[in-house]
Amino acid sequence: MIPFEKNRSYRRFFEDSEISTIDLRSMVEAARLSPSSRNVQPIKFFICNNRETNSLIFPHLGWAGYLKDWDGPQEGERPGGYIILLHDKSISATYSCDHGIFAQSILLRAVELGFGGCMIASFKKESLTQLLSLPDNLEIILVIALGRPKEIVVIDEVKDGDIKYWRDSEGVHHVPKRALDELIWTMPQEER
Repeated sequence: MIPFEKNRSYRRFFEDSEISTIDLRSMVEAARLSPSSRNVQPIKFFICNNRETNSLIFPHLGWAGYLKDWDGPQEGERPGGYIILLHDKSISATYSCDHGIFAQSILLRAVELGFGGCMIASFKKESLTQLLSLPDNLEIILVIALGRPKEIVVIDEVKDGDIKYWRDSEGVHHVPKRALDELIWTMPQEER
C-alpha cells in the first residue's frame, strides 16, 4: 500500500508502544525539508514522547467533533507522542500554508515508520501554552498526536452529501470521501 493510502486520522493507539526521539526527529526532518512559503520557515516544533508529559498534554485536546458521545481515546489508547507546530512570530508575522504542508509531511513519514497520527486543531491554547512554558514569540498552531494505530479506518464513498465520519458497532472508523470525478473540474466542451 502507498503511504498516502495508509495516512488516515488515527485517534486510538497502542499507548504502550513507544515512539523514539529518533523517530520523532525523523518526522520533523521530513517537515523541515518540505516547501515553505517564501522559504521563510517560521514554524518550530515541540516534540514529546515522555509518558508523564504526554498525560499532561492530553486533557488540553479536542478529539473528534462529529463523534459527540466520545471524549477521546481512553487510557491504554492514548498517543505515544506528540509533535506540536509552533509559529515563531519573531521570524514572520504569518506562516501561510506551511503548517498544512509540514503536518502532511510529518504524517507521511510517520506512516513510513509504522506509526499513524491525527492533526488536532481543537485545543485549549492558553493552558497548553502555559504548560509548555512557551515564550511570547511562539504560538501553538497545530498538535499532531502520534502512535501505533489501534483502530481500523476505512474510506467510504460520500452518500447524499454526508461527509461526517462515524464508527460502526465493531468500532471501525468510517471516513466518507467525495468521488474523484466530483473533485476534478473540467471546462464544458463548448467553451474550449
